Amino acid sequence: MRFDFATATKISFGPGVLKELRPLIGGFGSHALVVTGRNPDRAAPLLTILTEAALAYTIYPTDGEPTIDDARRGVEIARSAHCDMVIAFGGGSALDTGKAIAALMTNPGDPLDYLEVIGRGKPITQVSAPLITIPTTSGTGSEVTSNAVLASPEHQVKVSLRSPLMLARLAVIDPELTYTSPADVTAASGLDALTQVLEPYVSNKANPFTDSICREGMLRAARSLKKAYDEPANATAREDMALVSLFGGIALSNAKLGAVHGFAGPFGGMFDAPHGAICARLLPYVMEANIRALRERAPESLSLQRYDEIARILTGNSTAVAVDGVRWVHDLCQAMQVPPLSQYGYTAQDADSLCEKAAVASSMQGNPIKLTNEELHQIVAAAL
Repeated sequence: MRFDFATATKISFGPGVLKELRPLIGGFGSHALVVTGRNPDRAAPLLTILTEAALAYTIYPTDGEPTIDDARRGVEIARSAHCDMVIAFGGGSALDTGKAIAALMTNPGDPLDYLEVIGRGKPITQVSAPLITIPTTSGTGSEVTSNAVLASPEHQVKVSLRSPLMLARLAVIDPELTYTSPADVTAASGLDALTQVLEPYVSNKANPFTDSICREGMLRAARSLKKAYDEPANATAREDMALVSLFGGIALSNAKLGAVHGFAGPFGGMFDAPHGAICARLLPYVMEANIRALRERAPESLSLQRYDEIARILTGNSTAVAVDGVRWVHDLCQAMQVPPLSQYGYTAQDADSLCEKAAVASSMQGNPIKLTNEELHQIVAAAL
């Protein structure tokens, strides 16, 4: 057995922990680029803290999921303002934008020099500019991941900048920041978080370290995701889901994901659709396909046994088997009104292109079994 493990230098977690940021930021820099979502007013509590700490800042609001041009523009703004650190505050898109900018501030050249698949794939050699990540949704776990996903409209794909040198120096996870998330965001981001503790658990790179946090993450999601959706201000449920998101980010960085994310990257490049919503819709259908394929071609697989364990964790029933877990996820998606893929403009005519791109996506390589082209088509047909 051999595995590596890496995460943010420091993680600060807990309700109200944002208020404790001031003494933690000493020595990071003197002028921060503050990357936010489309509404920078949400970052007012953070900006107050920076003002009190006499730390200069420049705000860079982002709208939607980040593109290569967003990263380029952010680097230009950071350099022109003489920023020497980055604080990313918002959902996964803002955090990924911030991570990309921090990496490109210290590594010369263009994003395409370093991007996977469509770029030159050069390694990032310099540690990112000092980076603080502060999530306001419970979903991607981007606060502790070592990659930043960027869309290329030209290529109709989403690909990653990836390096352990991109990890945040400080990740601040305050569940109170998620209380105002709309119901559809809570659903989509929460199901993304569940996916990111489920896929690494059955992936071909699972290891004992990630296994332990995946089990705990699935248990907390099972008891709290629907509750957070129904009761937005439920402190216990929000805390649970913030932990699930954090655990998922750590797990995916140190194990692998699978077919859900193998599809989600290309789909997000082809259509204007939130990442979490795509994952939410695909999850039960990918589970079904994987279980069927494992039974047919790898009945002795440990991953197949793990799908039974997932079912027991999610349902709370000690006699549950894999199909019970799939049914539980289906029922949850229906209860939280997860929309079909067709809502984002996807049609059956797009299946060949989507499946071709998904088959070579980096996340697909972690799937517990190689799915056939027919099986990939069956998944997206069911999710249509």
